Amino acid sequence: MIRRAAQDLVLKRLKVYPAVSLVGPRQCGKTTLARMIGGAYFDLEQPSERLRLDLEWERLIVRKNLVILDEAQSWPEIFPRLRGAVDRDRARTGRFLVLGSVSPSLMAQVSESLAGRLSLVELTPFLLTELKAKQSRDRRWLCGGYPDGGVLEPGRFPRWQRDYLSLLSQRDLPTWGLPAKPQTTDRLLRMLAALNGQAWNASQVGQSLGLSYKTVNSYLDYLVGAFLIRRLPPYQANLGKRLVKTPKVYWRDSGLLHALVNVSDEKSLLVQPWVGASWEGYVSEQALGTLSAEERTCDACYFRTSDQYELDLMLDFGKERWAVEIKLTSSPGPEDMARLEKTADLVNASRRFLVSQTRQPSGSGRRISCDLPSFLGHLRENGS
Repeated sequence: MIRRAAQDLVLKRLKVYPAVSLVGPRQCGKTTLARMIGGAYFDLEQPSERLRLDLEWERLIVRKNLVILDEAQSWPEIFPRLRGAVDRDRARTGRFLVLGSVSPSLMAQVSESLAGRLSLVELTPFLLTELKAKQSRDRRWLCGGYPDGGVLEPGRFPRWQRDYLSLLSQRDLPTWGLPAKPQTTDRLLRMLAALNGQAWNASQVGQSLGLSYKTVNSYLDYLVGAFLIRRLPPYQANLGKRLVKTPKVYWRDSGLLHALVNVSDEKSLLVQPWVGASWEGYVSEQALGTLSAEERTCDACYFRTSDQYELDLMLDFGKERWAVEIKLTSSPGPEDMARLEKTADLVNASRRFLVSQTRQPSGSGRRISCDLPSFLGHLRENGS
């Protein structure tokens, strides 16, 4: 059993909150993590489990055991009960672990019923830092991080990802409130795959789908909420240069992206014209996922000027700012670092990282050229 980085964070929050909500995409490992922690488990998608919880409720809430409520968005009636149980004894902590795939209904219930009583923790698919087997680490970029998607057992990618996305568009997203027809959702997902790593243009996408830009933006909100897409905001400041002011969109899981564009092996991935954007999104997501699991707070954005000075990722920790340039190469050169330096000076970055596939990390302190594992190591050591 692979220990998840978020497990310590969940346990830490349970010590100070009556309830913790573990949220993340379907099939990312929430149930497995909850069972590792242990407690009385209920799957609220199952009517029989709802009845069992209903009958045992009064006995459960007076016991000291943790109560685990899986797929809580499937049964909104549970949230007023949770609020009542928590308010009856506000001093007790570690009582409820609520699992759910983020949807408007779940977040509305959390906001209305459990504000101030519950802490949110996000679980991602497997992070690179969580995988110990070399074969799994080598497959992580191609296959993505979903436990059943091929990163642990080769052969499931990309069939698993295609089935996963089909089920989301046909069942889960409509159930969560997305008003689009499944065919429209499928087209939007494929368009987002083509736009991975690019600035978001809702009007252009809307024209292709025959929808208004407002409608397309609302659909994107659902996909962001379902942990499929990350909307990375632009850096905004008065620097005396014209800045790009629209967010960039990335697929949060590289395996889902690659399955959508019919890439099934590393050889075919590396010859794609968009492979650099895939690598860029993968590195960014690993960095942000690692920071989240380590409970490191930062503001993330990208930086681009009209005259093509660009930072793929900026991390603002408050006391210092990191500038990150991501390049798909095994042999970065001095000119790459020189351009990073010049761009990082524009935003007064205190540390500069050139992240590539180099086998020879170099530099220290303020200027570093390294591979992804080394960069993640710096984040875990110094990102607070």
